[in-house]
Amino acid sequence: MKCGAFILAVLAFTAHGAETNPIAKVLDMISDLQTKVIGEGHEAQKIYTEFAEMCEDTSQGLHNEIKVGKGQIAELEGTIEKAAADITVFEETISDLAGKIASDEADLKKATEIREKEHADFSVEQKELLGTISTIERAVGIVEKEMGGGASFAQASNAQTAVTQALTAMVDAQAISAGDSSRLMSLVQSSTDDSEEDESLGAPDPAAYKSQSGGIVETLDGLLEKAEKSLEDVRKQETASLQSYEMQKQSLTDKIKFAKKELAEAKKSLASTSEAKAGAEGDLTNTKKDLAEDIKELEQLHHECLTKATSFEEETKSRGEELKALAQAKKIIQESTGGAAGQSYDLNQESVSFVQVKAHTKEASSSAQALNMVRHLAMEQRSQALVQLVSKIESVMNAGVRDPFAKVKDLIKGMIEKLLDEAEADATKKAYCDKEMSETETNKEDKEADIEKLTTQIDVMSAESKKLKGEVATLQKELAALSRMQAEMDKIRMEEKTIYDKNKPEMEKGLEGIKLALKVLREYYAKDDKDHSSGDGAASGIIGLLEVTESDFSKGLAELVAEEEAAVSEYETTSKENELAKAAKEQDVKYKTKSYVGLDKSIAELKADLSGVKEELAAVMEYFATIKKECIAKPESYESRVKRREQEIAGLKEALSTLEGGAAVLLQSGATHRRTLRGAVA
Repeated sequence: MKCGAFILAVLAFTAHGAETNPIAKVLDMISDLQTKVIGEGHEAQKIYTEFAEMCEDTSQGLHNEIKVGKGQIAELEGTIEKAAADITVFEETISDLAGKIASDEADLKKATEIREKEHADFSVEQKELLGTISTIERAVGIVEKEMGGGASFAQASNAQTAVTQALTAMVDAQAISAGDSSRLMSLVQSSTDDSEEDESLGAPDPAAYKSQSGGIVETLDGLLEKAEKSLEDVRKQETASLQSYEMQKQSLTDKIKFAKKELAEAKKSLASTSEAKAGAEGDLTNTKKDLAEDIKELEQLHHECLTKATSFEEETKSRGEELKALAQAKKIIQESTGGAAGQSYDLNQESVSFVQVKAHTKEASSSAQALNMVRHLAMEQRSQALVQLVSKIESVMNAGVRDPFAKVKDLIKGMIEKLLDEAEADATKKAYCDKEMSETETNKEDKEADIEKLTTQIDVMSAESKKLKGEVATLQKELAALSRMQAEMDKIRMEEKTIYDKNKPEMEKGLEGIKLALKVLREYYAKDDKDHSSGDGAASGIIGLLEVTESDFSKGLAELVAEEEAAVSEYETTSKENELAKAAKEQDVKYKTKSYVGLDKSIAELKADLSGVKEELAAVMEYFATIKKECIAKPESYESRVKRREQEIAGLKEALSTLEGGAAVLLQSGATHRRTLRGAVA
C-alpha cells in the first residue's frame, strides 16, 4: 500500500498545473486500482500461507495419529491372537483334566464297589467258617463227653443220638468239603448201623464205642484244623485286599485332588485370559473406528487443502492477468496520448519559450535546492545509491541539457521507484524467510520430539526385554535344579525300593518260620501221651521268646510296609508337584521368550525408525543453517532497512516536492503571460 502511495505521489506532480486533465485522472485511477489489486494479492497470500501451514500441521498430526493407531491395532491383534491360543490350550487342559478326574472317580467308585463286594463275601464266608468251627468244636466236645468210659446203655444210646445229630448238622454245613462230608456221612451211617445192631443184640460193647469215638474225634480234629486254616487264609486275603484297596484309593484320591486343583487354576487362567481378550477386542474395535475416522478426516483435509490451493492459484493467476491488463493499458495511454494531451490541456506552444526563459533562474534555484537535499540525505543515510543519484543529477545540471528540471525529476522518480521495488522485494524476502524459518523450526522440533519419543520407547522396551531375559534365565536355572532334584529323588526311590524288595521277603520268611516253629512246639507240648519226661518248663520259656520274636517280626514287617507305602506316596506326590511346576515354568519360559523376541524385533524396527528420523533431522538442520545464513546473517536487520528506506523515500519525495514547487511557479507565470498576450491581441 505504501509503495503504491509513493508511486502515485511521484506521478501526481503533473496534475498541479492541469486539474482538468482527464488523462492524468485516468492514470491516477489505474494506479489506485493497481495498488488495490496488489494489496488484495498480499492479503490473499497471507491468508493462504496461514491456511497452508494449518493444512500441513493438521496433516502431520493426522499422519502421526494414523501411524500410532496402526501400531496399536497390530499390538492388539497380537494380544488377541496370543489370548486365543492360550484359551485353546486352557480349554484343552480343562477338557483333559475333566476327563482324567471323571476317569479316576469312576475307577475309585468301581474299586470301592469291588471292595464292598469283597468285604461282603468275606463277611459271609467268615461267618460260615466260624459257624463250622463252632459246630466242629461242639461235636468234638459231645463225642469226648458222651462216648467216654462208664456210660450206661441208655446214656450211650442218647450220646450216639446226639453225635449223630451233630454230625448230620456238620454234613449239612456248606463249609465242609465234599470229601469231608463223605467221611462224616460214613461215620454217621456206621454209627447208626452199629446202634441198630447193638439194640438187636443187647448192650453195646464199650470197646466198639471207644473205637468209633476215636475215629470221629480224629476226623473232627482234622476238619477243625482245615476250617481254622481256611479262616486264616480268608482273613489274610481280606487284609491284602483291604491294603491294596487303600493304596489304590489313596493314589486315586491324590490324583483327583491334584487334578481338581490344576483344573481350578486352569479355569481361573481361562477366565482371566478371556477377560483380557474381550478387553483387547473392545480396544481393537475402538482403535479401528478411530483409525477409520482419522483416515477419512485426512482425505477430507487433503481434498479441502487441494481445493483451496487450486482456488488460490486461479485467483493469483486472475489477479496477475488483471495487473498485466492494467499495466498494458497504462503504458498504451502514456505512450499514445502524450501529444494529444499536451495540445488539449497544456500551455500554448508560443508561450513556452517565453516562460522557460523567464523562469530559468527559478528553475536553477529549485534544482540546486533538490540536489542539496538529495546530497544531504545520501550523507545522512550513508547510501551509495543516493550518492550515485547525486552524481547523475550534477551531471544533468552541468551538461546544459534543454530541460534539466524534467530530467532531474525523472532521476528522482526513478530512484523512488527503485527504492519501492527494493522495499517490495525485501518484504517478499522477509515473508519468505519468516515462513521458511518458522516451518523449519517446527519441523526441527517435530523431528526432535520424534527422536525423544522413539528413544524413550526403545529404552522402555530394552529394559522390559532385559527383565524378561533375566526371568527366563532364572526359570531355566530353576528347571535345571528341578530336573536334578527329580533325578536324585528317582535314584533314592530306586535304592529304597531295592532295599524294600530285599528286606520284605526276608521278614516274611522269618515271620513264617517263627509261626511254624510255634505251631510245632505248641502241638507237641500240648500232647498228654508222651512216652518220656519232656521239658515242659523250658519249652514254655522258648515259646514265650518265640512269641515275643513273632510280635517283633510282625511289627517290623508292618513298619517296613508302612514306610515303603509312605515313601511311595511322598515320591509320587513330590514327582507330581515337580511335573506341574516344570510344566508351568516351561510354559512361562516359552511365553516370556516369545515376548522378549517380539520386543527385540520391535526395538530393531524402532531403531531403524530412529535412524531415519535422525537422518531427516540432519537434513532439516542443514537446510536450517542455509536459511539462517541467507535470512539472518546480514549486517542490517529488516526493521533497520525498512526505516532507512522510508527515510530515503521521504527525503526524495521532499526533494521532488521542491522541484514540483518550482514547476508550479513556472506554470503560474506562464498562465499570466498567456492572459497578457491574449489581452494584447484583443
